[in-house]
Amino acid sequence: MSTATRPARKAARPPVRPGDRVFAGMSTGAGLLILSVLAGVAIFLTVEGLPGITASPDEVKSGQSFWPWVGPLVLGTLIAAAVALLIAVPISIGVALFISHYAPRRLGQSLGYLIDLLAAVPSVVYGLWGIYVLSGTMAPVYGWFEKYLGFIPIFAGPASATGRTLLTACIVLAVMILPIMTAICREIFLQTPRLHEEAALALGATRWEMVRMAVFPYARSGIVSAAMLGLGRALGETMAVAMVLSATAGVVTANLISSTNPSTIASNIALSFAEASGRSVNALIASGLVLFVITFLVNFAARAIVDRRKDFSGAN
Repeated sequence: MSTATRPARKAARPPVRPGDRVFAGMSTGAGLLILSVLAGVAIFLTVEGLPGITASPDEVKSGQSFWPWVGPLVLGTLIAAAVALLIAVPISIGVALFISHYAPRRLGQSLGYLIDLLAAVPSVVYGLWGIYVLSGTMAPVYGWFEKYLGFIPIFAGPASATGRTLLTACIVLAVMILPIMTAICREIFLQTPRLHEEAALALGATRWEMVRMAVFPYARSGIVSAAMLGLGRALGETMAVAMVLSATAGVVTANLISSTNPSTIASNIALSFAEASGRSVNALIASGLVLFVITFLVNFAARAIVDRRKDFSGAN
């Protein structure tokens, strides 16, 4: 190697500035901190929850072994989150699409601010709204559901006279997860390449056809990500569900309008933890471990779905 080429190779290496080292160290530390916190939570739930899982029925307040006791809670959690997601996804997509592609700029910006403000409303406010406004409003509607749609199992009744049913809790959850889902969908829709939209319109497509052929395919993974984030919020919501839902312990039912409703894991922990003692505390922590695993699996599935189309997605 000639001596003339050595300085050139040395000069080709960019200098490492102190600021770059500090930023790299902070980024690495932040990533390790998140992993450490997640591992710590998992270890705590496992260590404290295992005695509750293995406890005998006479050691816990419920008088049941762990899995028969937690099964109805898992069912209630999944039903509430799934129904809330079914309600919220079409609305959030529609609102986000209106803001990004149909509304005038000033109106779209104002609606975007209002949607973002909904995310700052505390859960207890949603719970109070669900008890004093939504429950009374929905009670006659549930009677109509029982009368005309009672042949469907989820509307079989008897309809609750108070309106504090699983469906009311689902509607409250749907309103709570709307802001984050709408905000994500709106940003994804706005990131659609302008050339794709203009090409579709130039070929004679209507605005809806342009959205269907250019915007939705590009934003599909982003919509999935928004839905999974909303699902994670619905799975872990506590106070609003605890305030609205009139739950019955140990109930296994998919009836959404009856006064007999399964509880959710998060709300059951919030309502029962203060009076629990001994192995009952471990059982509640073990139910939190079950919720932790469910949430982890939901996020893992969402990440897998997004990664399948990451080369043609606005979510990454």
